[in-house]
Amino acid sequence: MLFNSFEFIFGFLPLVVIVYFVLNKYRLIVFSRIWLIMSSLFFYGWWNIIYLPLIIASFTINFMFGKLLGKVKGSSQRKFVLTSGILFNVLLLGYYKYTDFFIGNMNYFFSTNLPLLKLILPLAISFHTFQQIAYLVDTYRNEVKEHSFLNYALFVSFFPQLIAGPIVHHNEMMPQFGNMRNKLVNYKNIALAIGLFSIGLFKKVVIADKFAFWATNGFDKTNVLTFFEAWIVSFSYTFQLYFDFSGYTDMAIGIALLFNIKLPVNFNSPYKSLSIQDFWRSWHITLGNFLHKYIYLPLGGNRKGVVRTYVHILLIFLISGLWHGAGWTFIAWGFLHGLAMIIHRYWRSFKIKLPAVVAWLITINFINIGWVFFRAKEWSDAVKVLKGMIGLSGVWVPAPIQGKISFLSSYGIKFVNSASILGVRQAICMILLFLIIVLFFKNSIQMLNAFKPNVFTALKIALILVLALAVTLVNPTNSEFIYFNF
Repeated sequence: MLFNSFEFIFGFLPLVVIVYFVLNKYRLIVFSRIWLIMSSLFFYGWWNIIYLPLIIASFTINFMFGKLLGKVKGSSQRKFVLTSGILFNVLLLGYYKYTDFFIGNMNYFFSTNLPLLKLILPLAISFHTFQQIAYLVDTYRNEVKEHSFLNYALFVSFFPQLIAGPIVHHNEMMPQFGNMRNKLVNYKNIALAIGLFSIGLFKKVVIADKFAFWATNGFDKTNVLTFFEAWIVSFSYTFQLYFDFSGYTDMAIGIALLFNIKLPVNFNSPYKSLSIQDFWRSWHITLGNFLHKYIYLPLGGNRKGVVRTYVHILLIFLISGLWHGAGWTFIAWGFLHGLAMIIHRYWRSFKIKLPAVVAWLITINFINIGWVFFRAKEWSDAVKVLKGMIGLSGVWVPAPIQGKISFLSSYGIKFVNSASILGVRQAICMILLFLIIVLFFKNSIQMLNAFKPNVFTALKIALILVLALAVTLVNPTNSEFIYFNF
């Protein structure tokens, strides 16, 4: 079930919220939690009921590992239990996500002919795997003590963040569910929730899905991209990904607020960043925090010398790339970002500060080039776009303009007579418009912090929601969120 579907917006969500607070009103707290868990599992099973037992088995076994960590006293025994729990999660993720990637590479490098398993990736397995690993490590560190299977099941399955995050921690979530004030209807939170959900829905169906047209055509349906077309396609995906994923996160945070639960911020205007480090402090923040706390620091962080620090940074980003997808393009994306972080750290040692405009131009263009690998289904797709971006596939401009600059042909510039993608002018206008918006306007979290419940605010939210619903009605074939694939 998708957040941007009518069955979710007008059926599932209102029913779950109403029943949850009715049960709380009559102090049927246990039943309200059971209702929320069952609703979340129904939400998950809507996608593919075959994998419902898998997620139930996963959080049951992880809860048992957590209980065992609480009972075992010896240091070596506790480490063994923790290692076993982490291995269980990693192997489960690895089996479903990386088996065919491993077999395919075996066949390629060793000329074998092993059959692919063609496993369907269980929805949300990457997110709840990291979430449950965090729970086990926090339990090992005595930061969490969970004695109720019901509470743990709610922590893992809570449907607003189940599919694509944000990645949450037990000690962030469960105290909120235990707070008696949160059992009551909070009308301010409802207003905030509707506002955030509306903004997120608008981002997804009006903005991201529009950019998806050019990105999909360029990456998947076009054999050759000329110079301007390649840049249009790459920036279209850059904006599609941001508005799609941040839109999902806004909707998730908004839905959780209906239950008086505050999820962590996951985006903070990442395309305003003046360095790659700034970018990773504001893009997919909960993933970055997870990798830093549970992998980078345990490896030694920056405490073991410069060379080891660089190795740790590169390793973290290679893991991030693999976590996102089983493919060499994802590994290349992770490697590029790891290398960029190393170069940034080395550059800082010279204490040379670039002008803000130059720093931003370098950062946004690097991010945009990196997303080419992230989006490409095959290595050849990335090469196709990158070749176009550096002009190796020629240049297309409208005929009147081409006539005025035809003298450039003598300098080796190759002109082509027709465009490979449709709506070039509209795409350029869209890219420029939303570049201005992401640079100079408040993001949704800043809007939330400045929220003032009044008639003017209500009208703005109503307009955004109506427009988003109208677009959804015109195009009832709801597209999945990009991060559902991870």
